[in-house]
Amino acid sequence: MTHVIRWCLALCVLLISPAIAPAQSTYPDRPIRFVVAFPPGGATDTFFRQISNELAQALGAAIVIENKGGAGGYVGWQYVASSPPDGYTFLVAENALGINPALYKKHPSGFDPLRDYDAVVAMGSTPLVFTIANNVPANTFPEFVAWSKTQPQKFDYGSAGNGSVAHLVMEVILDGAGMQAVHVPYRGGGPAAAAIAGAQVAAVASSLPVAKGQMEGKLVKGLAVTSDKRAPSLPDTPTLRGDLGVKMADVALEFWWGIFAPKGTPEPIRAKVEQAVKATMENPAVRERLMKVDTDPSFAPGSALKVKLENEIKNWSKFIDAKGIKVEQ
Repeated sequence: MTHVIRWCLALCVLLISPAIAPAQSTYPDRPIRFVVAFPPGGATDTFFRQISNELAQALGAAIVIENKGGAGGYVGWQYVASSPPDGYTFLVAENALGINPALYKKHPSGFDPLRDYDAVVAMGSTPLVFTIANNVPANTFPEFVAWSKTQPQKFDYGSAGNGSVAHLVMEVILDGAGMQAVHVPYRGGGPAAAAIAGAQVAAVASSLPVAKGQMEGKLVKGLAVTSDKRAPSLPDTPTLRGDLGVKMADVALEFWWGIFAPKGTPEPIRAKVEQAVKATMENPAVRERLMKVDTDPSFAPGSALKVKLENEIKNWSKFIDAKGIKVEQ
């Protein structure tokens, strides 16, 4: 009798096993969609396109990049959060995902990244550059600060949108330098970069790769970097904290990126994507490409990304609450 029971149990396992994980065992068997919650041309879009070919090879599947900008990132974020957790839709996010919950304590959408996503993998970081329009009569950061204080009206600065990394980093810089300005939110880093190139705003804090391209094209003037050390690709551009002595809040003034999945995405699928990203960031060609624009080709597992997001929300909440920063919803 015991043998019969054991035989029946074994048969049941064999019968149900294919039903449990057929999709996981063959994953991926079609293109994978990676959503960027901002328009083309911004920091996140630029970064991910630099690694997408090698990542597709590591995954063994085609990658489709979809830009779903709007509402400071919420359009794309909610789109991914409401997608099926089947491993074919992921979010490529920057640390704006940690800034927004600190800025919008109760967003009308009810969106909560810690509740609505599974963290998959952290990948890469880069500093920002404080850039100004060519028509501003200043060539150094101290000159710009002095100029700003002589203006009858506050100067305008642009960003990728309310709650974006560039928005809050600029608020930290303004606070540290004792400047006042009017925030002009755009629908992504690309439009913000175009705005300063066209002198529609006086200043923008751009990711280093975007700023470097604009500086080389003589479209803007780069006055300072947010990193602790000078960027190798911009050796003549001083650091705000070290070289210029600007006393700023203790928050990370950089872009960092990570991949998130809709809550409930199977762990084996998340693990496969994590390992593919790890292999991509260890690829010599990718590392060389990223390091040329001072983007750190770093990697960290999903567990570390989750902690990083939690800390980002906590640290930015302290600064935002202390300064009373508010935006319209």
